[in-house]
Amino acid sequence: MAANAGTPTIGKGRRRRRAVMAEINVTPMVDVMLVLLIIFMVSAPLLTVGVPIDLPQSQAKSLDQDKEPLTLSVNTQGKVFLQNEEIELANLVPKLEAVSQARGGKEARVYVRGDKNANYGSMMAVMGRLSAAGFHRVALVTEFEQGK
Repeated sequence: MAANAGTPTIGKGRRRRRAVMAEINVTPMVDVMLVLLIIFMVSAPLLTVGVPIDLPQSQAKSLDQDKEPLTLSVNTQGKVFLQNEEIELANLVPKLEAVSQARGGKEARVYVRGDKNANYGSMMAVMGRLSAAGFHRVALVTEFEQGK
């Protein structure tokens, strides 16, 4: 009996097993999540590229979109950009028709971004060419109006 004094026994000489540890060690998972958070915080500002435009503000709700939109931008100098590349106003309609064929033809929605300090005539020239070419699903892009 003296030899078994330190180990508890159940019944006839069997040793009791330790209870299974049911806790999960979350420290490695937290470490990985923090590293991912830092990576995404650093890389997120680098993902926004495009033509620098100071958009006017509006209280309109945003539109749902499922893929990258077809975007025209007009800056303060009146230069027109299709997606991120500059394009002459005379070449706008043929280039836009070629690009839109892969996106549903003339029924594809075209987003127009105009700098709030852009010339009204430049904006109307772009809008007029879009309308004359048969693009009727045109949306004007603004920023959400902040409380003043």
